[in-house]
Amino acid sequence: MNDLIQEKSWFSRNWGWAVPLGGCLTIIVLFFVFLGSVIFGVSELITESVPYKDAITKVNEDDYVIDILGEPIETNGIMNGNISFKNSEGSADISIPIKGPNGEAELYVIGTKQNDQWTYSELYVIISETNEQIDLLGYE
Repeated sequence: MNDLIQEKSWFSRNWGWAVPLGGCLTIIVLFFVFLGSVIFGVSELITESVPYKDAITKVNEDDYVIDILGEPIETNGIMNGNISFKNSEGSADISIPIKGPNGEAELYVIGTKQNDQWTYSELYVIISETNEQIDLLGYE
């Protein structure tokens, strides 16, 4: 008499640890996907803002900063700070890491928005290598 013994499947033998482990890994992956989307969303909000665009335009028009960092000047990492808007009012306090072929710096923007018009109280660059502070509002 030939009795075949059918062996249980891999999942049937290992479900006791596979299900909890798989569930934990899924939760961890979903957390990092969520975290990445939040960081991307906040970064997108800042890079689309008027203060960010004004600051990048101003730094790319400043001959002294261009002499130090070289061209092109572009962002270099994750921005820090706060931007808030409500109707025709708002405020911004952000720092933007920038770089050129010759060096790196940090671009700082502090401003307020009233009646849909942005006014900057501080707009300056600090060169990483020398800690030199360059005021971008000095020419206005």
